[in-house]
Amino acid sequence: MQVSGADAQKRIPLPHNTENAASGGIFRVRKGRDGHGESQILKILRPPAVDSGAGTSAWPTSEAPDHFNFWRREVAAYESGFANSAFADAGIRAPSVIAVDARADGSIELWLEDVEGHSGFDLSTERLGRFAYELAAGQARWVERVPPPDELPWLSRRWLAQYVSGGPHSKVLIDDTDWDTSIAQVWPTKTRLSLRRLWESRASVLAAAEAFPRTLCHLDLWPANLIEDTTGTSVLIDWAFVGEGAIGEDPSNLIIDSVTDGLMDIAQLPDIAEAISDGYIAGLSDAGSHSSANEIRTAIATCGAAKYSWLAALAIASAASGTTGGQSSDEDDAAAESLERITPLAELLAQWADTTMR
Repeated sequence: MQVSGADAQKRIPLPHNTENAASGGIFRVRKGRDGHGESQILKILRPPAVDSGAGTSAWPTSEAPDHFNFWRREVAAYESGFANSAFADAGIRAPSVIAVDARADGSIELWLEDVEGHSGFDLSTERLGRFAYELAAGQARWVERVPPPDELPWLSRRWLAQYVSGGPHSKVLIDDTDWDTSIAQVWPTKTRLSLRRLWESRASVLAAAEAFPRTLCHLDLWPANLIEDTTGTSVLIDWAFVGEGAIGEDPSNLIIDSVTDGLMDIAQLPDIAEAISDGYIAGLSDAGSHSSANEIRTAIATCGAAKYSWLAALAIASAASGTTGGQSSDEDDAAAESLERITPLAELLAQWADTTMR
């Protein structure tokens, strides 16, 4: 039963991408006048016509069903039952749908089960590897079999290409000299050369990523969107980008985004990358994939390098803009520390770039 009216006494805002023009907010709503009863999740989805004054440049939305940020995609995925069935054979489910309600301004309220369990950020590397195995097993059935637009028009198509060309980091500005500043030199020369080459070759890396076999992808796979429920089942939330993508695309995103928000120790990144890659390779193999382990590792590396080709360039440009030319050692030290802190991430992306462009 939907929580509404007098029963909706406590609405708790949840963290989400506030720059996304399609989002009108995400809330945990507790039933009961005391605000301590049963809870549900409320997501408000906004069409482009509802001008919020936020997110229109970094994360624009659209009425076009194949747009990377089509505002109604998640509603369609849940209403149709597709989100819950997509990877069900592999043991992955979506939250239950409670209600879908239209608002007077054209927005939609999506009411979902509030899944109890452990956040992806609290899972061990071993458990992340097991999830990667399940994901691969689920994606194996979709390889080269993603429903065409005339069957499911709302599935995203070429999401990665749209994100790279029109997403929030599509206009990174970096000077050639920034790569060799004293601040940037906290990263080894070989690492910087590989990352610079990746940035300059990002179009060809994207083309390489798109050439891998296509399958069904979640396309926003990071620990915040993964829950292990109280039965031990993997639950995927936030299906706003679901659509066709390359094998390796989802696990590469899970690897990188496990540490980008600082909620998992970046020193664990090599172990996280190994567990997820090994689990994904094993899952595809056990599901009958004809791709070799080396081919799958290359797909993971290429897709990750393509999506995050901007990351090092943005980090170095930001660090360079924060320096003072020696006038303030404290600010220069802070800029250098910001780069040093993400060295494991830079080194992994450099390795992936070398794998892709060798």
